[in-house]
Amino acid sequence: MKQELKVDNIFIVPRIEKVVINIGCGEAATDKKVIDRALEDLTLISGQKPLIAKARKSVAAFKIRKDLPIGVKVTLRGKRMYDFLEKLFKIVLPRIRDFRGIPAKSFDGQGNVSIGFSDQTLFPEIDYDKIDKIRGLEITIVTSSRDDQHARKLLEKMGLKFADKDSN
Repeated sequence: MKQELKVDNIFIVPRIEKVVINIGCGEAATDKKVIDRALEDLTLISGQKPLIAKARKSVAAFKIRKDLPIGVKVTLRGKRMYDFLEKLFKIVLPRIRDFRGIPAKSFDGQGNVSIGFSDQTLFPEIDYDKIDKIRGLEITIVTSSRDDQHARKLLEKMGLKFADKDSN
């Protein structure tokens, strides 16, 4: 990749730093068991115990008070991160009906890409009969690159498909 990106310093070559998986549970304000179920799902998906995210401030319109649990998240690094990415690229994304690739607008301008799923049952660890509700989740792949083009080349080499080859 060093020659392909035309960089002379090996430390400029992009690498994946971490993967953050998040499930937002806004309905946890009324039902306390929602967080527990989301925690179980994310533990199965990631293979690591998630952290419970709490509200930073109160929002009366959504009936959310400060420090109320409103989601779960997990940060993967090292071997678990690479195992998860391999599962994501080779098993989960091909399971999506009419999947043509990740859109280029999924990048944030800083070399990170975010992918949203509306259904957690795409992951093979989740048993469809045991879930109480279909939940969405967000996956953010954080790279050391500060440029979307370099990050895109890295992820393409790892096996992630992008929808539009010409743009971005």
